[in-house]
Order: sequence, then C-alpha cells, then structure tokens
Amino acid sequence: MRALTIMAMSTIVTMSTLAHAQETDWKKVDETLGRSATVTDDVHRYGFPRSDLQVTLDGVTIKPALALGGWTAFKPMHGETMVMGDLVLRETEINPVMAKMIENGIDITAVHNHILRSNPATFYMHILGHGDAAKIGRRSARPWRRAKHR
Repeated sequence: MRALTIMAMSTIVTMSTLAHAQETDWKKVDETLGRSATVTDDVHRYGFPRSDLQVTLDGVTIKPALALGGWTAFKPMHGETMVMGDLVLRETEINPVMAKMIENGIDITAVHNHILRSNPATFYMHILGHGDAAKIGRRSARPWRRAKHR
C-alpha cells in the first residue's frame, strides 16, 4: 500500500511539472534573452559565449567555444521554473553583475576561475533563481547585458 501511495504522489508531481512546462510561454523567454533555447526534454538551455573578449593563455588565444561560454538553463519544477547558469565575467564585471543579480532576487552560488594566468583574467559566476520563467529571465538578463554577453 505504501508503495502505491508513493507512486501516486510521484505521478501527481510529474504531471504537475509537465503541465507547468506546457503553460510556460517559452517564446517570451526567448525574446527576453534575445535568442532561442536548445531544448532537451523540459530543459531550455541558452548559450552566452563571450565573443567580445580576446583572451590569451601563455600567448595562445582562447576561443569562446572552448572556455568562454556562459549559459543558463530553465527547468519547470514544482509549479514554477528554476534557472541555473554559469556566466563568464571579467574581474571588473563581478561586483556590478553580482549586486544587480542579488537585487533582482537571483542567488549567486559560486564565483571562481577555470583558466589560471589568462589575460584578461576571466571568472565564472554560478546563478540560481526560481519563479515565473519570463520574469526570472528578465531579472537575470539585465545584469548579463552589463557584462556584454552576446
């Protein structure tokens, strides 16, 4: 009996998440972010390569697709949408972007670097947010634009 109850509850949660995914107007999110998502199941992933940066490591140019690609991914969960992402920033962009993210209700879960000795130095900011997909897209997109993610 207990197993049946757990299966029923799992089914209800799954159906609720699928219904929410169908209700989300992903075109609004695409418009807000200025690009279309790559969709796998119910996850909508948006890429933000830093093609505006000319980064070198020990004299070798780093291509944006190799290590300068920021991204966000949106997933319907429990009646709302969760966003997680990794933004590529220059050192001078960290504080203004972080302040705006926090002001907009987006959590910062990490700031770190991947490429030691890069010139200019690049850092990676992990973000996390919950709510209406279009709203969290808007709240998180404004700070990216300050950092020139294109």
